[in-house]
Amino acid sequence: MNRRTATFGLLATLALAGCSASEAAPPPRYEAGGTVLEGGGHGPQLCLTVMTSLPPQCSGLDVVGWDWSKVDHESQGGVKWGEYHVVGTWDGTRLTLTEPPGAPQKAAPARKEDFTSPCPAPEGGWRPVDPAKATQQALDKAMARAGTVEEFAGAWLDQSYMDGLPAESPEANDPLRLVLNLKFTGDLSGREAWVREVWGGALCVSGAARSESELQAIQQEVEAELGDRLVSASSSVLRNQVEAQVWVATDEQRRDLDAKHGAGAVVLNGVLKQVG
Repeated sequence: MNRRTATFGLLATLALAGCSASEAAPPPRYEAGGTVLEGGGHGPQLCLTVMTSLPPQCSGLDVVGWDWSKVDHESQGGVKWGEYHVVGTWDGTRLTLTEPPGAPQKAAPARKEDFTSPCPAPEGGWRPVDPAKATQQALDKAMARAGTVEEFAGAWLDQSYMDGLPAESPEANDPLRLVLNLKFTGDLSGREAWVREVWGGALCVSGAARSESELQAIQQEVEAELGDRLVSASSSVLRNQVEAQVWVATDEQRRDLDAKHGAGAVVLNGVLKQVG
């Protein structure tokens, strides 16, 4: 065998070894934390939401390889449950454990919605321009009027004046102190004057990329597109986006949604996070 033949044979062997190593690469692992429950006619499942009955009830993701004898848990009426951190592989429908369940990890703080008005506060702060029309009845009229146009993109109330006060404070929902926020697509000129015909309280009119009806249409399309993969979907007025949740979210899915609905129109999140 000459040197050229020997070299070719070595390269071929290395290439085959590389293919074998690639083919043998372990599947990605995913993790999540929450309630695992068995009962009500189903086996162990990782719950997305839990009904606060006793015993609790839930439906969710099937967990393969679960052994109640090896974990602390509660039991009542044929139902077993507990809080755990789980790690496993995902086959598109089930989570197969790759290690024993652990104690639940500290959850990240829930995202707090920011209801602050996007408009700059006027000199002297937010206040009614016509207190006689800063009533609950006038507020209802203003919101109803805004909702009659195709460009309407949502409404909310900024009650920053309540910071530090309990939600049940008698000062809550005071039309003389809150700021009515209205979003519209398209040209905003004339919108504030149009709303001012019925509302004299503090007002912030701002723009949006998508109307309320457009968001609702996108949400319905996303629900149909994701089908059985969908865990939940909702529309956010504040962020002017549709928010969808699946068990496992991929960058490819996100790119597809951007291509179909426009960049940023849909935010896709996964319940299971890939172990880094």
